[in-house]
Amino acid sequence: MKFLLAQLNATVGDIAGNAQLILNAYHEGVQEGLDLVVCPELMLTGYPPRDLLLKPKFVDENLAALQRLAAQTSGTGLLVGFVSRNDSGEGRELYNSVALLHEGNIKDIRHKTLLPTYDVFDEERYFEPALANEPIFFKKHTLGVTICEDAWNDEDFGVHGRYMTNPLEQLARKGCDFLINVSASPWFLGKNRVRQSLLSSQAKRLGTALLYCNMVGGNDELVFDGGSLVVGADGDIKLEGKLFQSQNLIVNPTVFTLEAKKNHALIDEEKIFKALSLGVKDYVEKCGFKSVLLGLSGGIDSALTAVVAVDALGASNVRGVAMPSEFSSQGSKDDARELADHLGIQYDEIPIQSGFESIKQSLSPVFLGLKDDVAEENMQARLRGVILMGMSNKFGSLLLTTGNKSELAVGYCTLYGDMCGGLAVLSDLPKTMVYRLSEWVNRHQVVIPVSTLTKPPSAELRPDQTDQDSLPDYEILDAILQAYVVDHRSAGEIVSMGYDQAIVARIIRLIDLNEYKRRQSAPGLKVTTRAFGMGRRVPIAQRYRDKP
Repeated sequence: MKFLLAQLNATVGDIAGNAQLILNAYHEGVQEGLDLVVCPELMLTGYPPRDLLLKPKFVDENLAALQRLAAQTSGTGLLVGFVSRNDSGEGRELYNSVALLHEGNIKDIRHKTLLPTYDVFDEERYFEPALANEPIFFKKHTLGVTICEDAWNDEDFGVHGRYMTNPLEQLARKGCDFLINVSASPWFLGKNRVRQSLLSSQAKRLGTALLYCNMVGGNDELVFDGGSLVVGADGDIKLEGKLFQSQNLIVNPTVFTLEAKKNHALIDEEKIFKALSLGVKDYVEKCGFKSVLLGLSGGIDSALTAVVAVDALGASNVRGVAMPSEFSSQGSKDDARELADHLGIQYDEIPIQSGFESIKQSLSPVFLGLKDDVAEENMQARLRGVILMGMSNKFGSLLLTTGNKSELAVGYCTLYGDMCGGLAVLSDLPKTMVYRLSEWVNRHQVVIPVSTLTKPPSAELRPDQTDQDSLPDYEILDAILQAYVVDHRSAGEIVSMGYDQAIVARIIRLIDLNEYKRRQSAPGLKVTTRAFGMGRRVPIAQRYRDKP
């Protein structure tokens, strides 16, 4: 059999648009004389549809679209991920399903067996699991068709035990010629290696070739990387789809002995940058915006955010706004302008000093006799937020926030100030990774001014301020953040790793106290195994304290 793996970029809820993408891929498969075109998990609805699944009309429209697709099929088969109804009267009302369409009909339907309910996944909220899965007989071949998580239970790989069954193994025992997994598997740094190792282990252990078709594109906080695979029965990767790009991957298993067409060896920084760029592009366009704006402080976070935005949307669709105060250094003002010049973006400078003085004057009767402190610092950040949101309203541009994961973790950011915006581009990047990624951006030529990378980071909200006045060195902060938030280590365990007890206690306390800020922050793009967002659920009003 000859296949086409349609690595497509679905938009959640755009059933008609997604169906057209499927048809475009299908027509290519027909023209190439292929036997079967394979599309990703829930391709008709987009992934994850979340509570759209609670709308009966939404489900009806996806079923009607499936019927229309079936009517347009001919001798080439088409595998499509969609939402089906559970008519048994028992369990949840819906299935996460895949249909084989052929010669004008829906030939077969299979349902997802393993429903993930961890991290960003909550499929048991909506779907009923399949109790069994049978092979599909198509064009004299036996196909074992599974959906995403169904492949993630391999005892040899070390993920066995989360579920009671291994759908791939069950199908392979029934004599399948090919195992097919349609997927919407979101990306984080390291996911490609994990996924390839898992699928290679499964194919080799089961002695059956495995075709894996993954979604690509950004949907809210999640970025899907594509990277579809063909794995031989020997466990070797024979073909590999591009990362972070839509692609129709033509597969002829009779030439599996040819050298695998693999991605170039991308370093971590390049993968993260591509993921962020794709996430920004899709979030902006799928939300109906055409342009973005952001504040340019002359610091490294806003600089990197601007670089990503230009890569995603083009310089003509990005606007940078500098808003200096009396505490802004000449170096920072120069760096902001130089960055804008390097990127070729529109640049505006709107000083906030007069507005800041006016606000202080208005509050002077209330603040009489009190010294300036964090209240006055935050006024500046909030005044900048007012300016940026005003421009966003006036010009219809999405405002990007520029804070990083380290700042968001400990609350080193101003609610209703620098946290204003519609998308937090760097919110899952620790500060140390922001520096690494910025240095990667400058690998061939200076894009981000050198002084931006070398000067001490500062919010510049008071005289001679630096981040390290309030925080430990970012290398230490990020290590504690990794241990506590990502690895779930206790305060005592972190101290035993060699970190100062007082610093550990203070950082953990700040992380816990600032959950209320994160709950009100803009959605951010997930690029690590544990992001602040939909996959992390910590109560705000709670009294548990983890002390060393």
